[in-house]
Amino acid sequence: MSDTAWTNELRSFAELKPRKSLAAEAADNLREFILLGKLGPSMPVRERDLAEAFGISRTPLKEALRILESEGLIDYGPNRRPVVADPTLVEINDWLRVQGALEALAGELACENATDKQLAEIERLNDSIKESRDADGPLEAFRSDMAFHDSIVEASGNRALLESHATYNARLWRVRFLSSQRVASSECTRREHLEIVKALKARDAKAARRALKQHLRTAEINIEAAMAESKAQKETE
Repeated sequence: MSDTAWTNELRSFAELKPRKSLAAEAADNLREFILLGKLGPSMPVRERDLAEAFGISRTPLKEALRILESEGLIDYGPNRRPVVADPTLVEINDWLRVQGALEALAGELACENATDKQLAEIERLNDSIKESRDADGPLEAFRSDMAFHDSIVEASGNRALLESHATYNARLWRVRFLSSQRVASSECTRREHLEIVKALKARDAKAARRALKQHLRTAEINIEAAMAESKAQKETE
């Protein structure tokens, strides 16, 4: 893709989004561009081109990059120029294991603290994943999937847990999106989600903890497979 085409695509992408602060809006757009693979791992982030595409100055853009750096999505090399982060599988698995522990604790606490309304919303969000995929495509289905997980953490009633989970979720969004596109794993994911919902509705803390930990272990397997498939595809292009 030429520089002009890349800038025009990013500008069109940004114009579809609701307005926020300039830095927050730029961070949202860049985060999603990374998620969709429009900015791939280790790809340089051209600040001047991005500022032009977003119609903003370099100051809010630099702030947006700092937000994404804190989320582990942007790295700065020895020359202090930003690039898209390219974490190793070992790093990703380390994050996943922490996130798995956080979500397991969230499920346990949700069984104790969630209202019936919150549990009904968790079930609704799970049901919406397939509907989103059929009606709106894989990105919206993935958003519904992440909203399902977020709602469990929210239902735990623990603000510190919510903040910690958000940090690791941001770092793992791209690889979890890749994983979510694997048709081979979709049926297993659906079954595991149903087990999670069943345990939560029964307010069975042990079963909820066990189901959520197993779900993140499955994510490790799927992400490793998805990364291998992505690498193989790039090598054939």
